Amino acid sequence: MTPEDRRSEGRRLDRAEGFGERLLGVLLDRAHEMPPQLIAPLIAEEVGRVGGRNVSVLLQDYGQFMLVPLSGRGLAASEPEPIAQSPAGAAFMRATAVEVPQTDGVRVYLPLLDGGGQIGVMIVTLDSVDDDDRRLLHRLAGLVAHLLVIKSDYTDQLFQTRRRQPMALAAEIQWSLLPPLAMSVPQVELAGILEPTYDVAGDSFDFALNDDILHVGLIDAMGHGLDAANMASIAVGAYRHARRADVGLSAVYSFMDEAIADQFGPEGFATAQMMRLNISTGQLTWVNAGHPAPLLIRNHEVAGRLESPTTLPVGFGGEDPHISEQSLQQGDKVLCFTDGLIEEHEAGEEPFGEEALIRAVNRIGQEEESVREAVRALSHALRENRGWRTSDDATLLLMEWRGGAADHLATLD
Repeated sequence: MTPEDRRSEGRRLDRAEGFGERLLGVLLDRAHEMPPQLIAPLIAEEVGRVGGRNVSVLLQDYGQFMLVPLSGRGLAASEPEPIAQSPAGAAFMRATAVEVPQTDGVRVYLPLLDGGGQIGVMIVTLDSVDDDDRRLLHRLAGLVAHLLVIKSDYTDQLFQTRRRQPMALAAEIQWSLLPPLAMSVPQVELAGILEPTYDVAGDSFDFALNDDILHVGLIDAMGHGLDAANMASIAVGAYRHARRADVGLSAVYSFMDEAIADQFGPEGFATAQMMRLNISTGQLTWVNAGHPAPLLIRNHEVAGRLESPTTLPVGFGGEDPHISEQSLQQGDKVLCFTDGLIEEHEAGEEPFGEEALIRAVNRIGQEEESVREAVRALSHALRENRGWRTSDDATLLLMEWRGGAADHLATLD
């Protein structure tokens, strides 16, 4: 095409700003300087432009039981809604809009999605809903989710909204270390959960998707309270530092080992598990430094344990660790967990046990479709089976390998 042809083509393109572009553009134009307290009125104004009213924004609480209303000028007052068995919860867990007819119109529940993880739900009432409304509301909810995530870096309002009881200082430190609790891309989905929500101290996990490699780390620092939280902070920091230096799993283990030993001496240690999954091929490699063996879930049932030679926990100066490998099949899930999950018991009684965990995994695997639904349901079911006792930290992290590619997401139709 000649320069003259390109100029002619450019003149033929319609670049006039349409209604939808103007509506979403306001959020984009103002987002970089928007004070956090003005998020709510801006959302209410934007929804009002499409004929919406009674706008509410609900955020997931830390325990993953409830969706809690965000307060703010322009947002309708509402009550917390259970994630289980509510329209808001259905939209949240299934990552799809739910429409509920009412006498004065249609109440629409829109999941707030960011990076494949769900932040909460935006709820709005319209007189009626057509495909144009659905498309615009879907995109508006996506922008609202991104705005909430961005602003959460310099306001406490969103954290305060999500809390339903006081949080211990050690737990405050641990939650500040965590990445998002879920991630979903076409090739892989991952979700994690910590217990006890408001008192966790030594458990933590971390992950990062770098090109085609998903890096996952699970950590259980010795002790309780602030000492455990401080050790977990060092362990996670060392893990991230080594991971970002792009070294192998053996070097990651060594770096974490030295960091814990230097800071806490010969008596300090943390069990750990570091994994790498090639999301293109399904090749999984890992180092186990004292954790229970992960469970391999295939066709919705536990197919076995990912047994491997273990090395000493980090901090004990172990030798170069054994690197284990497993080729996953599309649809395989891997469940990682810390020992607090299966060792919970009353004095003089038997521990909860891994067999009870496997039975719960098999039952829930037949009921829940998404990884997020499964890990949440599993955590809550296990806590209920243990009589809601959690005397030690317990962490669950579930990932599913789907394979395929995501290049189509970078192509405009």
